[in-house]
Amino acid sequence: MQKNGEIESRRDFLKAAAVLPVAMSLGGFTRSEASAQAAPVGAEKSAAPWYRTTCRWGQINLNELDPQHFDMDWWRSYWRRAQTQGLVINAGGIIAFYPTKEPLHHQAQFLNGQDLYGDLTRAAHADGLKVFARMDCGSAFEPFYKAHPDWFAVNADGEPYRTGVAEADGRVRRGGGDAPGPERDDIVLYTTCINGPYYEEYIPRILREIAAHERPEGFTDNHWAGQGRDSMCYCVNCKKKFKQSGGKDLPTKKDWDDPTYRQWIEWSHKRRLEIWDLFNRTTREAGGPECIWSGMLSGNFVQDAATFRDMKELCERADIIMLDHQARAANGGFQENGDTGKRVHGLGGWDKLAPESMATYGPRKAARPAAEVQMWMVEAAAGTIQPWWHHVGAYQEDRRQFHVVEPFFRWYAANQQYMIHREPVATVGVVYSQRNFEWYGRDDGNLLALAPYNGVTEALLRARIPYLPVHADHIDRDAAKFSVLVLPNLAAMTNSQVEAVRRFVSKGGSLIATDETSLYDEYGDAKQDFALADVFGANYTGKRYGPHNPATLQHTYLRLTPDVGQDVDGPRHGDEPAKSAVRHPALRGFEETNILTFGGVLPEVKPAPGTTVLLTLVPEFPIMPPENSWLRHPRSGIPGLLVREQNGARIAFLPADIDRRYEQGNIPDHGDLLANLVRWAAKDDVSLEVKGPGLIDCHLYRQQNRLILHLVNLTSAGTWRAPVDELIPVGPLTVRLKLPEGVAGNKLTLTASKENATHVRREGGWAQFEVRSILDHEVAVLE
Repeated sequence: MQKNGEIESRRDFLKAAAVLPVAMSLGGFTRSEASAQAAPVGAEKSAAPWYRTTCRWGQINLNELDPQHFDMDWWRSYWRRAQTQGLVINAGGIIAFYPTKEPLHHQAQFLNGQDLYGDLTRAAHADGLKVFARMDCGSAFEPFYKAHPDWFAVNADGEPYRTGVAEADGRVRRGGGDAPGPERDDIVLYTTCINGPYYEEYIPRILREIAAHERPEGFTDNHWAGQGRDSMCYCVNCKKKFKQSGGKDLPTKKDWDDPTYRQWIEWSHKRRLEIWDLFNRTTREAGGPECIWSGMLSGNFVQDAATFRDMKELCERADIIMLDHQARAANGGFQENGDTGKRVHGLGGWDKLAPESMATYGPRKAARPAAEVQMWMVEAAAGTIQPWWHHVGAYQEDRRQFHVVEPFFRWYAANQQYMIHREPVATVGVVYSQRNFEWYGRDDGNLLALAPYNGVTEALLRARIPYLPVHADHIDRDAAKFSVLVLPNLAAMTNSQVEAVRRFVSKGGSLIATDETSLYDEYGDAKQDFALADVFGANYTGKRYGPHNPATLQHTYLRLTPDVGQDVDGPRHGDEPAKSAVRHPALRGFEETNILTFGGVLPEVKPAPGTTVLLTLVPEFPIMPPENSWLRHPRSGIPGLLVREQNGARIAFLPADIDRRYEQGNIPDHGDLLANLVRWAAKDDVSLEVKGPGLIDCHLYRQQNRLILHLVNLTSAGTWRAPVDELIPVGPLTVRLKLPEGVAGNKLTLTASKENATHVRREGGWAQFEVRSILDHEVAVLE
């Protein structure tokens, strides 16, 4: 334990250090103030089950050395100061942190008869916290493998899958050597098979033992889903069960066109659902009806598909959605966390909680910059994700990782009433499906399917247009919420999804579709024409322009129509019209150019009567030497953007993959074009306007008689690439909100910067107010 003088010295340092603006931006709490004002922790009393009221989580991801010197007093003080309501505590699986009676259940090396899991659980319960016992079913040590080799995953040659330190030739190094310590730390773990007795018999025994030993509220596991798509198992159990399911032998290789391989994919997804249900039955039988099992899920589309986790089915099953989505990718943006929150709630329901493991570290033992951690937490809250601090190991040499947790969690606790039990407000829906990422994207889902989705959502973010992700199976269910649906390269569609889109348009809903949308069936097999060709007003010719690999750029452009006139300053060619004609609203902002950068992929289409072509392809031409760089075919007539109106619906089809190009190249013209199309298709039915400087992510919700608006300031030197180590304030901002029936709009509360509250002006069913400055975020509550 630290002495009191040391604690006070550290607090004084934090007040003077960079953490101060972090604390100020989260509602004025410094660490010392927060400690002085600390209130009792624990879930608020409620008739609802614990998993609907426990919002603020924490995790000390124990290591085997921790039992030797676990500082229980300090950690209890930490979770109290942070007003933590629930803890994820290592229990068993790979390593047991309690005195297990199972002989093959590896006990922590330095446990020495202690019960660290039990001690922590008892301390947490004494402090009013709920406990998730953390499991890891994914692997086991060599003695277990030797005792039951048929419980473990093997490759086609019968060799076990292992994790550990690999030699240059691919073999796994297994101890020994000249490590600078008393023993070698190389650890070899054998991968367990999800189809064998390890999952069906052994893990249920462990779950029952833990529930009987020191009863947690529930169980969670971040490695529960077994081998992924790229590591097919050929153990005796997989062979037997696959044969029983369809009468066929396991496929010998990856082949997306092989019916047996396709059957294996579907069978593997089904198995994960069976395991989820088995573990839930086990924990409820052992620990009571509210002792749930909730294996962790990912926030990444492509990873979910590759690990056979059907997010639609699993989010519906989960009582609480535990997300193992700890930080953004190095080349990603914070906005992906807000999108994740909206997506999982759209699948599982807005009444559920969705805590997310938020890494304070990076890599394992060094602190991630406080601003980076804070912005990930802020964007999570904007997407209605609950905070969950996460430290690896109970002793930290780098104490900076503790800086951001306490002020953010105390801000969240003070404003938790606005963070849950709310419904999103958006008139734009962006449609996706996991099958599209899996069966169309296949081995390149990030580029083929995820990049177009990200391109559309990032364009909407930049334009400050609130949107909601919509699963393609939920179009009929959610249609009434939206003025327009966007289908970003939703190439692989089921027949029912296609018909749902038709119904939406037939009722006057507007539509934007891009690239190869509806050109493939549900298994990613190409069709001769778009299934939605009649809606698009365009038919596929079978030709395709652009690079074979969409990641490769070509030197191509898109021509706007009609041409700019001679009234626009610049050299004259002689063919320009005397005066520029008024262009379509989708081309607003491009009044001084005839071309836009492209470089991408474009399936050739033939327009139907009544369809207007706004963009056409300018094919590739030489770029070197400069003397030879001039347009060879400036007017190809190959459509890049088509628009039409039908029965009150506005329809835009963008065969040019502008959405993918925007995600990859971040070209402002591409983002502007996408935003223009959305505003035109939505007939300007957007409930929010935010004017002012900066890159602001806007999330709008309704909660009974109030509107809740999250404004997340993504303006920074690391906006599109990690990490951010400095927050840059922006403002002032003028906000206009369309007031729905039942919201008076007379009272405004700004929860992050109370001193910035301003007068609300109402006019014509809209409310307008000013936000003078935003550092990390602002939450405006309008009642």
